[in-house]
Amino acid sequence: MDRKNFLKKGLMGTGIFAATAALGNVVKNDIDELKPLDIIGFNHIPNSNSNIMANSVLHKAETRGNANHGWLQSYHTFSFANYYNPERMHFGVLRVLNDDTVQGGMGFGTHPHDNMEIISIPLEGDLEHKDSMGNATVIRNGDVQVMSAGTGIKHSEYNKNKDSQVKFLQIWVFPNKRNVAPRYDQITLNPADRKNKLQQILSPNPNDAGVWIHQDAWFHLTDLEKGKNIEYKLKKAGNGVYAFVLNGNVTINGQKLSRRDGLGIWDTEKISIGSNAHSELLLMEVPMNV
Repeated sequence: MDRKNFLKKGLMGTGIFAATAALGNVVKNDIDELKPLDIIGFNHIPNSNSNIMANSVLHKAETRGNANHGWLQSYHTFSFANYYNPERMHFGVLRVLNDDTVQGGMGFGTHPHDNMEIISIPLEGDLEHKDSMGNATVIRNGDVQVMSAGTGIKHSEYNKNKDSQVKFLQIWVFPNKRNVAPRYDQITLNPADRKNKLQQILSPNPNDAGVWIHQDAWFHLTDLEKGKNIEYKLKKAGNGVYAFVLNGNVTINGQKLSRRDGLGIWDTEKISIGSNAHSELLLMEVPMNV
């Protein structure tokens, strides 16, 4: 299957449904679906108003797509649902980076996925998960959850608490293998392991630190005190790295970034990170060729 057909099939095969806990049913709508999208250029194109390095793309927090449905507030770094930006299709195999806030007692009803690696990183509150493989779990801040949708999986996600919000990142990555057996995994991280250093939370290797997915991708978290400097060396030639600032203010390769800003860099072997304030950062190294 050629690259364009692979992408179109993947995009068309991973739509999801949304529902409210109050209704207790599933309604097909346009809240959170991946729609068929034309693939633009290599994998993405830099913003037209960007004057930074030629091998990078800058996504300021306020330029992200936004969907406010009352029970769900979602910011989309890449084109998703009703947010369509031809300059923001994906970054290599990184297809979705959604910054979601779900109100108390609400959530996503049972919906299907296939042939996508799906990673959830809770930032606040308790997210309840149930799926067609029989898993029923709660993921909290400090946890990382991964699903290999493969041949097909159905799941639901709800805010477990009725009196507080839940905030989490939902990340979708194109797999390097299609139609694998669906799988689920969840781990609890030690926050001390990322203090002023890189904590690996995801890799392609089941025996390595963190969860694993069917892709040559590595994710790291770091919690930096003001004035600290670290360096990230890419694991695989030809990969790029997408940095997403969770909190604080950092400088990466000379580019200043604030809370919820994103910066993608490719054609490089390493990046330099300096913290201008107490900062938390997610680094996602991914292949640039799909």
